[in-house]
Amino acid sequence: MISSAPSSRRLSNSELQTRLDQALFASPSYRSARGLPATLEALPRSRQEQVLHWAAVSAEASTELGYQLAARGAAAAALLDHAAFEDWALAALEICDVQGVAAAVRLLHAVDSFAAGRSGHGIVYSEVEARLTRFVQGLSGRPLVLAPGARAWTDSETITLPTRVDAQEDSAANRRLYKVLAAMLWAQTRYGGFGSATVDLAAGLAPWLESPLRERALGWLMALESVRLEAQIALELPGLGAEIAAARGPWPPALQPWLARLSAPGATLADSLALLPGCLAGDGDAPPLPHAPAMDPEAALERRAGRIVGDLEVLRRAVNTMKGSGEGGELGRPTTRPEGQAKGGEVCLDGESLDLPAEAQAAALSLLQDLGELPPEYLRPAGAGPWRPEESDETASAPVVAEDGRPPDARYDEWDYRRKAYRRDWCQLYEMDCGAGDLDFVNAVKSRHRGLIRQLRRRFEALRSEDRMLGRQSEGEEIDLDAAVDAIADRKSGVEPSTNLFRRRVRNQRSLAAMFMVDMSGSTKGWVNDAEREALVLLCEALEALGDAYAIYGFSGMTRRRCEIYRIKRFNEGYSPEVRERIAAIAAKDYTRMGVAVRHLTQLLLAQPAQHRLLVTLSDGRPDDYGDEYRGHYGVEDTRRALQEAHRAGVRSFCITIDRHGADYLAHMYGSARYTVLDDVRQLPVKIADIYQRLAS
Repeated sequence: MISSAPSSRRLSNSELQTRLDQALFASPSYRSARGLPATLEALPRSRQEQVLHWAAVSAEASTELGYQLAARGAAAAALLDHAAFEDWALAALEICDVQGVAAAVRLLHAVDSFAAGRSGHGIVYSEVEARLTRFVQGLSGRPLVLAPGARAWTDSETITLPTRVDAQEDSAANRRLYKVLAAMLWAQTRYGGFGSATVDLAAGLAPWLESPLRERALGWLMALESVRLEAQIALELPGLGAEIAAARGPWPPALQPWLARLSAPGATLADSLALLPGCLAGDGDAPPLPHAPAMDPEAALERRAGRIVGDLEVLRRAVNTMKGSGEGGELGRPTTRPEGQAKGGEVCLDGESLDLPAEAQAAALSLLQDLGELPPEYLRPAGAGPWRPEESDETASAPVVAEDGRPPDARYDEWDYRRKAYRRDWCQLYEMDCGAGDLDFVNAVKSRHRGLIRQLRRRFEALRSEDRMLGRQSEGEEIDLDAAVDAIADRKSGVEPSTNLFRRRVRNQRSLAAMFMVDMSGSTKGWVNDAEREALVLLCEALEALGDAYAIYGFSGMTRRRCEIYRIKRFNEGYSPEVRERIAAIAAKDYTRMGVAVRHLTQLLLAQPAQHRLLVTLSDGRPDDYGDEYRGHYGVEDTRRALQEAHRAGVRSFCITIDRHGADYLAHMYGSARYTVLDDVRQLPVKIADIYQRLAS
């Protein structure tokens, strides 16, 4: 008998060379795998296969990343078990997604540090991302993006946190340290850590940035700034300040001489820069602090300067539009009105008070924060007095907000086929109101297709009125001949015959819920959008005759952080004038991140008390989103996995598309019998009703 189990024989040098060549020859930036097999030849077969697998997966994101993983694979396999090796590879891929290849390669090279940080109490970034995102958004006056990385630092727009924290003795303490690091990085952007109108960080660091003392200078500056930033936090947010102090422990002796000056209420970055020469006069390095982040002043200053220019441009356009002065004109520095006089989005520009639109309000607040000036009501502590541990501090973590100020309605995993793993809580989903459109559109469709609507209603009424005949009943309208024959045979055999000899007609009880998922991406603008709205009007008019529970939701969005679902008709709503207005208001918006929409609408379907559930998608193309990653195979595979999840939960799915190239990917996503491609959009209204009738039968 031949075993089907994988061979335990180690791969030879030539076999390893062949496999590595196949994995790394994935792009024009191909790197030769020569020399790598020798490092992997001594590994057990299972570890060889693991290195080869993750090298191939990484090479799909970047050939250089795949090469570097293979080059460090033997060292990593010696330090990490199978699970830890996968965590190491996945951490590098996550960093590559957010920060690029160079940052991911740095983590791969730091495998010794990664291995040293592995303990039963360590916390990985993905476990705290959602909570820290809400926490930082609650603190920040402008959106700050959180991302995993090899170190804790910020460029003034993105807060980068380590992929794993394992410095403390228990997991709760490591979670608190993550929070402390996030707070300190936020404080760096809030309290002038990158300079302001009066402090020039680049000039203050100029003597050391191009010298051998650069790293020592940056280390000492961040140690001094950690003292100042922690003091500023404690003054405005005493509870958070006490939490930071507890995580930090006693101040090192080397910082004791500077504590009083840097903890003063008026201390600024200028004080830290003034103390820096004295710290560098000796030979010692800066004392290590568990909550002191790293600093990259060039990157931060460049990002800050670009943001200031962008915010000024947004304000200039908004003000000139409001004044009707075209595109020209210069803006002075924005200021805030005295406390108690601020109103809505009102700011003062060049001495003139203006009530700005939402986008310009955000730009003004961002600009004020960069310039070190914020309205008095921006960040106000609950009151004076020490922090009381027995009081809950949950309210300190305000949720991440959408454009209308709401937290996400849900977070969903997303399937990454390259890694064969889910990205946990990767997509933020918001349910939106569709708004109200012009009822004249609905009335025009009903008038133009009056005959077709009557025809569809008759077809659906026939579907509703289908009866079924129950045999072997104790009473009924007809004799059941099969039951009568069996009774005669039983009597002749000496067996007591059954008295259930009749057939009874009963109404077929339908138990079905249908969800219609409508593509509202930008590509539907124009005739596709009109066809979708027209089809939904005809469908609703016909479905009202059937009595099935049905709902209509649109979907669009931009990136994983803003996936939008638009409520058009809920299950518990009738086909009311309000629903008709929402159908009329369906409009093309942004992109087509389809997997998260399938997952969310599946959950709404599963909440319905029905035996059968249908999910019907109306779309004009393949899954797509802003940027390159979701386009192509990644989006198709994520959507396919979401549809498989729905199928396992008992939801039948079908797609109607007008993409002439849909056959290239729809069979893979939906299956060969669960989609249809329309060459003529004019067929859509009738086709959707026909398909629904077939699915619901």
